[in-house]
Amino acid sequence: MPRLNKVIEAFERRGLPTFFTRDWHPADHISFKIRGGIWPTHCIQGTPGAEFHPSLTIPTGAVIISKGDSRDAEAYSGFQGTNLAEQLQRLGVDTIFLGGLTADYCVRDSALDARKAGFAVTVLKDCTRAVNAKPRDGERALADMCRAGARLGTSAAVIKYLASTQQ
Repeated sequence: MPRLNKVIEAFERRGLPTFFTRDWHPADHISFKIRGGIWPTHCIQGTPGAEFHPSLTIPTGAVIISKGDSRDAEAYSGFQGTNLAEQLQRLGVDTIFLGGLTADYCVRDSALDARKAGFAVTVLKDCTRAVNAKPRDGERALADMCRAGARLGTSAAVIKYLASTQQ
């Protein structure tokens, strides 16, 4: 979390937009084991389990995108069933930097959808973690993202780049 927070703070200093996606599931979401899905019940709308980690820095002007809020639809990607692409395009964003959970599901699918939508993507490898439901899922996910044209980066490299381009 500290590395991700440093990137967020660097974006905030530059006045760059920050977006946060979150699972926002109804109690009977299709992905849950109780409905035949693969996941335990998690991120139920309006509960403490759906809140962002308490140490995550969320700037005042940040945009929160809720996904997976339909009972009968999966949504690993922050772009699936949301207007994220349109909001980014309206702001003139052409490059996105991704961190968070999980490298092998939500980050992977968001990166792939961002590439399909025409965005350049850098995945902050030191700011994401994999579930690794199967061994090496995280490594395979990073390879999938790279094959789709995403780049792997680090929080330090992004912060250094932003500092070097300050006007």
